[in-house]
Amino acid sequence: MATLYTLVNDLGTEISIPEKGILSHTIHNDDAVKVILFGFAPGQELTAHTAPMPALIQILEGEAAITLGPDTIEARPGTFIHMTPQLTHGIVAKTPLRLLLTLLKAARV
Repeated sequence: MATLYTLVNDLGTEISIPEKGILSHTIHNDDAVKVILFGFAPGQELTAHTAPMPALIQILEGEAAITLGPDTIEARPGTFIHMTPQLTHGIVAKTPLRLLLTLLKAARV
């Protein structure tokens, strides 16, 4: 029988923040949704790119400059972002950063 749920008791302990670079850890993946935790060292950048599906970003810890199309926003813990498919986006960690990325694969265009 397939597992009916994914449980993570503390997202903050599921991924460490590296001294250099970016770490990622998939915590859930099925036909409809993929959920990935990221840990960014300060100054690390995920360069501008697009995705063929809607995506959600939740900032768990730290601060970042996030580019969303023509806009750049200052994100901090509690920031929530919903992105439509094909929106150009990128992230620069200003401090040690943990974020949760949810890809809505079932809504792929």
